Amino acid sequence: MSLGIDVVTGSYSYTGRYVTRRLVDAGRQVRTLTGHPQQLNPFGDQVKAFPYDFDHPDRLIETLRGAETLYNTYWVRYPHGRLDYDVAARNLLLLIQAAVRAGVKKIVHVSIINAFDTSPYAYFRGKARVERAIQESGLPYTILRPTVIFGPEDILINNMAWMVRSFPLFMLPGSGNCLIQPIFVEDFADLVVASAKDSDSKIIDAVGPEIFTYRELVELLAKHLGRRPYLLPTPARLVHMLGSVLGWFLGDVILTYEEVIALMDSILYSVKLPTGTTRLSEWIVAHKDQLGREYRSELKRHF
Repeated sequence: MSLGIDVVTGSYSYTGRYVTRRLVDAGRQVRTLTGHPQQLNPFGDQVKAFPYDFDHPDRLIETLRGAETLYNTYWVRYPHGRLDYDVAARNLLLLIQAAVRAGVKKIVHVSIINAFDTSPYAYFRGKARVERAIQESGLPYTILRPTVIFGPEDILINNMAWMVRSFPLFMLPGSGNCLIQPIFVEDFADLVVASAKDSDSKIIDAVGPEIFTYRELVELLAKHLGRRPYLLPTPARLVHMLGSVLGWFLGDVILTYEEVIALMDSILYSVKLPTGTTRLSEWIVAHKDQLGREYRSELKRHF
């Protein structure tokens, strides 16, 4: 017997899939909003798929009507075609307004660590704009602020491992001493779903139990993959330029310039207590034979 209705944006995506699986297993009715409504539905008839009808707010309202919780994972990693951070933020403002009009009881929103209006980075400012709209909506909310989310299907850690396997040289942004605090996708999905049960509105840093420098993370991957690349401290512009050349050959965007300098700014960690328990160092050991065996394209996954 179903316990109620939830809407998840991006049930076919990386984190959205883990969240949706938990909801389905708990007996919830799940609807998803997706940019790929014709894609093979991994959940079959357990999840009903609807397109992102941002240009038709009335359709969004009908899709959301009757839902108890809206779980939002929608965003864009970098501008592509006509889709940029301003468009993504505008779309989410429409979604929030639709949720209010549809009578949704709570929003659980996936943001990013250190999302502030005053951030020098457009990605983080866009996320802050959406956070503010949620806080002003009048709906109860939980805003989750992850850093890097690692797991079997992740892109960043996998592609770092692929580069360690593939090249004798690994360029470190700046000195390589910038900090990063990844969280395991299973831990993160547990946190997302548990947040719906909390009647209080809050903002939570979603981070794992380990903080690495970027250099330490590359060294950890190299150690367990049996490689010894030369680690070269490199200026941000050169990292971006050479990454763009490699991306051209791979048909992908490896890192934007903003991502490089944001990483060097050490904003991908939290001073608060960790909310995840899985240690990336142990996960790498358990998955070293699979990590980095192939390159994973962001463009192919999303566009």
